[in-house]
Amino acid sequence: MSIPDDLLLDIASMVESEQTTQMSLTVVVHGAVVTGRLAPESVWRQRVAEVLRDSEQLGPFAGIFRDTEQGGPDRPAAGPPSHLHFHVARILQGTLGIPETGGMYRIAVRDVSAWTVGDFSYSDK
Repeated sequence: MSIPDDLLLDIASMVESEQTTQMSLTVVVHGAVVTGRLAPESVWRQRVAEVLRDSEQLGPFAGIFRDTEQGGPDRPAAGPPSHLHFHVARILQGTLGIPETGGMYRIAVRDVSAWTVGDFSYSDK
């Protein structure tokens, strides 16, 4: 969206302010469908840092995610969120969700062309 949807921004702001990870959302971004749960940026960063920290090769990158918190020197604390932070998220491709266990995605709000509340289940049965 060249002009972000105010309702989507309200949802993202509420997730940030209440520090909840229970809001399920599905978005379309450049033709890809991403479905999962929104997380506050600080929670998302912490989880990404934990995954990276446990990797021998990627461990040094963990600090980047831990050190920069909302309102830090490179981010203003006020204003609506510029990104959606998904966890337990999948990119839907036919009857598959990639990755099967869900991943961590950061999506610019301005890139969302469509969205709906809830996440999509899928099954090949």
